[in-house]
Amino acid sequence: DRVAQDGMKVRASAGAASFRRRPTLEQLLAEAKEQIDQLKKELDADPASANRRQKAARERAAEDRAKRLAKALEQLEEVEDKKKASDKENARASTTDPEARVMKTPDGGYRPAYNVQLATETKTQIITGVDVSNSGGDQGKMAPMVEQHQERYGKAPGEMLVDGGFAKKDDITAVSQPEVNTTVYAPVQKAKKDDLDPHTAREDDSPAVAQWRARMATEEAKQIYKERAATAECVNAIARNRGLYQVRVRGRHKVLAVVLWHVLAHNIMRAVALRAQNQETGK
Repeated sequence: DRVAQDGMKVRASAGAASFRRRPTLEQLLAEAKEQIDQLKKELDADPASANRRQKAARERAAEDRAKRLAKALEQLEEVEDKKKASDKENARASTTDPEARVMKTPDGGYRPAYNVQLATETKTQIITGVDVSNSGGDQGKMAPMVEQHQERYGKAPGEMLVDGGFAKKDDITAVSQPEVNTTVYAPVQKAKKDDLDPHTAREDDSPAVAQWRARMATEEAKQIYKERAATAECVNAIARNRGLYQVRVRGRHKVLAVVLWHVLAHNIMRAVALRAQNQETGK
């Protein structure tokens, strides 16, 4: 009925020095392919050689490196698309984990990381939704999480509690549509002009956004929103305490698998605690 969502940055299994620009990536890929060809020729020339296994292992390692470099060039196109034309030549991708991105971390530094999104039911602190992205910001992450709940449970959350980083007008409109009907609780940004009330509807606001502005001016909405920090930030802190600072695997799907293990462990622990509470109260 009421779900709080928050994101946290988790260090990737890649170093900052592994991020290279397009010319370097293309050169490294050409060298890797050349190495593979050379190793194959050596194996074909002396198939009965005693060190065949070593050469075969080196060939597999070279092929793996070539795949990662090809993936890095593929991911580089995505990075370049998000940059201004004048800044495209500075786009870089990691040769170690091509899907990782340099993000601002909680300590204020910039490191290769993934953005882990967790949605938590406020009453029980059971995690109900999870996602991993390589986008450093939280804008645009709320609507996909609501869709995930619809697919998993056959019902969208009645209420979504998110911080200002999630408050994208398009997302608020999308999740507030009649077929979804999720009420959003998120802080309204201060108006750029001091004489404008941020809770007053703008001409370009959709009906859902106008309702959100008015809603967040009420005391009831402010009290409901307080549950976000007590839920989402608490769950994130628990994950940190259990070691979710950095992953040792590479690639978004593998990182998601690690995060799912953390979520599973968290929900089992919460289930144990909730059952104990119910026994005490006789429910």
